[in-house]
Amino acid sequence: MTAKGCVMILVIGASGATGRLVVEQLMLAQVQVRVLVRQSSAQLETLKANPQLDVRVGNIAELSTRELEALVADVKTVICCLGHRATFQGIYGHPRRLVRDAVQSVCQAIANKDGGSPAKFILMNSTGCTCESLHERPPLAHRAVVALLRLCLPPHPDNEAAAKLLRASSPAKEGVEWVVVRPDSLTNDAQVTAYDVHPSPIRDAIFDAGKTSRINVAHFMCQLALDPALWQQWQGCSPVLYNQDQG
Repeated sequence: MTAKGCVMILVIGASGATGRLVVEQLMLAQVQVRVLVRQSSAQLETLKANPQLDVRVGNIAELSTRELEALVADVKTVICCLGHRATFQGIYGHPRRLVRDAVQSVCQAIANKDGGSPAKFILMNSTGCTCESLHERPPLAHRAVVALLRLCLPPHPDNEAAAKLLRASSPAKEGVEWVVVRPDSLTNDAQVTAYDVHPSPIRDAIFDAGKTSRINVAHFMCQLALDPALWQQWQGCSPVLYNQDQG
């Protein structure tokens, strides 16, 4: 992976399980990277010690308009790996629309910038979130489970709302081009391996879920940020990733 010109990439959720891998791969590509990290993050001091990183400290849900505009200044690409923490408070506490609100705030801050070429926005999402424009309609049993998830697990409707909001964005209005990346069941592998990318799920995300390693998700998102041809291939789409080895 090599850098394509001088770019500033903003990574939101940089201290998370996948976000850390995104930052590592961007560092290897020797591009400029800005990260937003909470003051309470265990990764904060490690990130601050890296001279390649522009570290901003704060909670995206609490940033003012001016702080958000400073966050996206000079940014050409946003990679969002934000998610709810796997704790009771993280799942059921506030903000319930953490990811959706973050996408909205960042897109608005980008829209407030003066002209220039559209920014790229890459959102890590899930195969559990269908793409309406592709008329994806899983079986009835799948849809029944998803309806239950919407009621019982607030992060799921948040992910759905975030993807829907980003898909409604446009270069003309918000100054944003987008890709919604949808991995299946996430695994924690040590190395990038071969993976396949499809426009839509090829298996049921609930009853026949495939495997997608976090490091492969990070690799694909970084490639989207750095490879113009790959970006053109998937811009405005919601690609689904599966490891080739499903063992």
